[in-house]
Amino acid sequence: MDFTYDVSMFKETFETEFTYINGFLRNVHRFANKPAMYCPLRDITWTYDSLNKEVNKLSHALAADGVKKNDVVMYQLYNCAEFVFCYLAPQKLGAINSPINFRLSPGETALILDDSKPEVFFYDAECREMSEKALSMAKHKPKKVVMVDIFHKETPPEGVLTYEQYVEGFSEEEPEMPKRHIYDENTRLYTSGTTGLPKGVPVNNINDVLSAHDVIMHFPLNQQDRTMNMSPWFHRGGLHSGGPTPTLYAGGEIVILRAFNPKHTLKLAEEQGVTFLIGAPPMLKMMCDVQKKRPVNLQKLKGIVTMGAPLEKMACMEYQQYLTPNIYNGYGTTETFWNTFLRPYDLPEMSGTAGRSCTDDDVAVIKSDSDRRVEPTELVAKDNQEVGEIIIKCPTKTTYYYYDKPEESNRVYYKGWMYTGDLGVWDENEYVTIVGRKDDMIVSSGENIHPTQIEEVINEHPKVHECVITSVPDELRGQSVVAYIIKEDPSLTVKELVSFCKNHPMLSIYKCPRFYRFVDTLPYTATGKKLHYKVREMALEDQQKGLLERS
Repeated sequence: MDFTYDVSMFKETFETEFTYINGFLRNVHRFANKPAMYCPLRDITWTYDSLNKEVNKLSHALAADGVKKNDVVMYQLYNCAEFVFCYLAPQKLGAINSPINFRLSPGETALILDDSKPEVFFYDAECREMSEKALSMAKHKPKKVVMVDIFHKETPPEGVLTYEQYVEGFSEEEPEMPKRHIYDENTRLYTSGTTGLPKGVPVNNINDVLSAHDVIMHFPLNQQDRTMNMSPWFHRGGLHSGGPTPTLYAGGEIVILRAFNPKHTLKLAEEQGVTFLIGAPPMLKMMCDVQKKRPVNLQKLKGIVTMGAPLEKMACMEYQQYLTPNIYNGYGTTETFWNTFLRPYDLPEMSGTAGRSCTDDDVAVIKSDSDRRVEPTELVAKDNQEVGEIIIKCPTKTTYYYYDKPEESNRVYYKGWMYTGDLGVWDENEYVTIVGRKDDMIVSSGENIHPTQIEEVINEHPKVHECVITSVPDELRGQSVVAYIIKEDPSLTVKELVSFCKNHPMLSIYKCPRFYRFVDTLPYTATGKKLHYKVREMALEDQQKGLLERS
């Protein structure tokens, strides 16, 4: 390429220096004595300086185990200080940090261990039984396994170290950092695949930095803010929306919320002067119900940011009245972070929609066709009537790739766009409204649940002839999973199915059906394909009639 100036110094500096860990380290020296993170359960505050020293100890411990550039360090942790240490420390070695869902089943965790082959694996004492079973099931065996127990109540099994044992005696000085590139994979997240099995989502340095910038710009967020993300940090929304990534990049302070409870959360928000709360719409509803009865002082709250589901107009108005007038709502994916956004001035008028595209993104609604690849230019009418597939272009926040899955990558990504599988409409101002899915995915409490995986599990039961999974509306979760069952053995009971699903190694608890219905027949196409949309119609009618059996 021809340039009008010598680009060499800019290219070298930008491509090797504009990394997330360098952004954090800038705050270590300019905000050394400023609080970076507070844990209410331990009543401990880490300044940027003391946080960095803890990170350095872990970096040296990892290096001693041979962790180097592009190796994976995986952690299955609840929100805690050690989560942040595990997020930052691998970056100092050029390694890849990979937080995974602590709500997974042992089998699903084992699949992830075998997929990424981490050198070191950290798990939380609260999910010890599941994590240890996963380690026994996985073919890959990490060099070291470390248990994080913030309450110091558990004794780890033989061969497993406590976190304190793992970092004991290591230096607080900066480790030798290899040269990084903005395209280097920095973070690896896991999301559900089309069959419900996990797939790795690489996030590079530029994605992490510009995801932080996106939040800093849209909240807006600065070093005077105290954020409290009410959702688990292993999610993209937990990590990148007011979680560790943007808050520590902006020089703000994280207030750690280990587990959500509406009354406790509101009390903490008041006591700690939290400026931004982040969580899913069901959390807002629960907090609003508490705030009506026992109000706390939320005057320092600048806003509440929510994702995962649209806001109904009446609910939005209630949240604005009882919690804060500044409600924000984002829509996106694990692969792309958030990509449309509703700001306080959009609400409540545009509630129910997903908003319109974020500043650096582009979102379109194109014609939906299951028989061919639709071009990004084949738009549906901007009339809020014609339904099409929602596609996303956000080169700042995605790598356009699934780890070690080129075919899946080629299916989802095309010409710089991600084809989400979500169906929607849009208006003349490009406000998008989501109306459903091209596939049959269920979204419950912010988690993606694919019917196929659950059907395969339940069909293993010897007393089940056939099963179809669908969902019904749930005021708290958004959607609840429903299982329609044809019995092979008339003696089969809901109690048996509940126990079978709960104890199956390949089924997470949050994927287990909440409702069951025994039927004699199920709807199929002439070629034997399950008609999920017909079963969903049945479920909605059965829900109204009270015919669904609760698990």
